[in-house]
Amino acid sequence: MAQQKKSLVARLLEGKERSEEYARSTLPTNRWQLFWDIFKGSFGKLVKVNLLVLLFCIPSIVVIIFNQLLVQYNSIIYPFGANLGVGYPADPVQPGLAEMLVLNGNLTLYIGLTLSMFIASVGFAGGMYVIRNMVWSEGIFVAHDFWKGVKLNYKNALQTSLFFCLVLTVCGSLIHFTDLMLAMGGMEKVGVILLWISKIASYTFIFMAAIMTLWMLAQGVNYELRFLTMLRNSLLVGVATIPQTLFFGGIAILPFALFFLEGTFFTMLAVMGLIFISFSFALLVWLNFAQWVFDRYINPKIKGAKVSRGLYSKESGESLTEGELTEEELQYRKELVAAGRSKLIAHPIKPIDDGLEVYELPQSFTREDLKRLRESKDVIAEDTKAYAEEHKNDERYVKYNEEFDAMEKALQEPSEDEKKKKQLRILRK
Repeated sequence: MAQQKKSLVARLLEGKERSEEYARSTLPTNRWQLFWDIFKGSFGKLVKVNLLVLLFCIPSIVVIIFNQLLVQYNSIIYPFGANLGVGYPADPVQPGLAEMLVLNGNLTLYIGLTLSMFIASVGFAGGMYVIRNMVWSEGIFVAHDFWKGVKLNYKNALQTSLFFCLVLTVCGSLIHFTDLMLAMGGMEKVGVILLWISKIASYTFIFMAAIMTLWMLAQGVNYELRFLTMLRNSLLVGVATIPQTLFFGGIAILPFALFFLEGTFFTMLAVMGLIFISFSFALLVWLNFAQWVFDRYINPKIKGAKVSRGLYSKESGESLTEGELTEEELQYRKELVAAGRSKLIAHPIKPIDDGLEVYELPQSFTREDLKRLRESKDVIAEDTKAYAEEHKNDERYVKYNEEFDAMEKALQEPSEDEKKKKQLRILRK
């Protein structure tokens, strides 16, 4: 049994995946590598996460489709003439009618989206939690971790979604109302200027609310914060990193942007992406970037917070002190130490060499044949020993042995809690 367990650990250490079940030294060293590593090595899990998120976003998608059908229906049945670029063409004899239809239709859209967020937030909460664990290079079970994320993050996801929907409803309605007032005409120059100011301000508020929403979602899945604290922090972080936020936010929504391109090919491509990868791709891009920002500006200032989770630092290595490990990490390392040092990784093993072969005995062999067989085995053994001696100081073997020794030593030393308990027992005596 012990030998089976040891073999299992050796296979895990030599595997290609970058989850917590594998050697830490094989982890990527930067966020770009981590993104590609997850996308390439865990594509199947990303598809599963995307399907789960999509399932709970169906009501929101239905609301959007219904709104688009309403736009097309109104543009067909109403006798408009020239296109105003607001969804409907307008007839000079009916000023404001197109804008009124847009106002009513989008108000229905905003209300529908707000109500559907109670369901969609389930998908966002679970999906963010799974993707965050993947960014942290932790072992995951998609279904189990998804529902665990729902329990832990649903409140944050719902509050954040409703915040954005509220801003979108108020500012969006104000924009369409401004368009209606401008189309009706009959206003003085000052009134027109004020309407344009309100329209520009509304677009600005929607833009800032979108940025804040992204950062609130990322904060909620990483930290335990109150809503108002998240609101303030998201504004500060969003403004401080606005170039990077716009860049990575733009990359995250690229699969959804295909819907705005004309042509059946792009529409089909967008639909396929929506079904299989769009949501999980967006979450992976954003949460991976957000983790970089947190590691650079926030985590170093928080006592006990881990920096560069999911990455391996070649310069400093990874801390192996027991007090800084989670219960799962501690248990995993105890299992590794109990299984013993892997002979496949700790020492050099010469690759198969065609130049050295074991002498094959003929069907009728003599004492001389046995001697030649023994000599061929001795030559291979000596050659293997020489190869091991030559390569014993290679970085990968030295690094593995150093990490295993440090891990073994750290587990042998008493933890901080044990030290405190021991001191308490001494004081009581």
